[in-house]
Formats: sequence, structure tokens, C-alpha cells
Amino acid sequence: MFNSILVVCTGNICRSPIAERLLRNYLPSKKIDSAGVRALVGHEADDTACLISEQNGVSLEGHSGQQFNASLARRYDLILVMEKEHIEEISEIAPEVRGKTMLLGYWLDKKEIPDPYRKSYEAFESVYGNIELACQSWIGKLNK
Repeated sequence: MFNSILVVCTGNICRSPIAERLLRNYLPSKKIDSAGVRALVGHEADDTACLISEQNGVSLEGHSGQQFNASLARRYDLILVMEKEHIEEISEIAPEVRGKTMLLGYWLDKKEIPDPYRKSYEAFESVYGNIELACQSWIGKLNK
């Protein structure tokens, strides 16, 4: 049913790259990518995001920030976002994809995942844990 997933955050250097790589690990047969509504285009993943991901066995190596746009959005079956604000921004950019856009934390009582950018190591750890739980909550739903 959902063979391709786009994960979206703000800058596409912290949250969405982590979720993209986790989902790729969990769902190797699916096409999974990430983008940002205000992406730092061409930037590598944030250093702290890389460090925490590596400590959890996930590599963000080779990531490059990508801008979300309507053309990109139409190529995916499901779009997962970090915050309700992202749903609104996506709806403005590409209203036709609103129906396939959901919170990554939807199955965790519609939990939003805060942006750790330029925050403490502990903030990144907390966000990583939330992203991992949210990704795991999608696995069962996507494998049915």
C-alpha cells in the first residue's frame, strides 16, 4: 500500500535524516527519503545528530539537505512530518498531498517531535528516542 515514504522536518539536517535512515533500516524494501520545508539545501546532517545516530548504530553519512516542493511530494505514497506546523506548511506548498501527510508521532498520541537544532546533546538524545519510538510505531502499520 505505502511503498514510498518522504519524511519532512524544517531544515532536513536533524530530525528527518534520522527518521529516514531508521525507516530504511526497518523497511528495506520501501523507498524512503527526506526533505525540509525550509531546508539547508546541500548541507550534511548536523554533527550532533550524526553522533547520536552513530551511537545507536545508524549512519547519517552521505546525507544532503533537500528542499520540499510539490513535485517531490507527489512522488511519495506517504509523507511523515515532525510537527503540526509542517502539515500546514505542506498544505500551502502542495495542497494535493494533504491527505497523505501525517505526523511521524501519530501512533504515539499524535506526539510532535521538537526541533533539537542548536540545542544540547541531551535534547538531541531525547529527540532521537522519540523518533525511534515513532518509527517503530509505524512499522507494524506499514507491514500489514
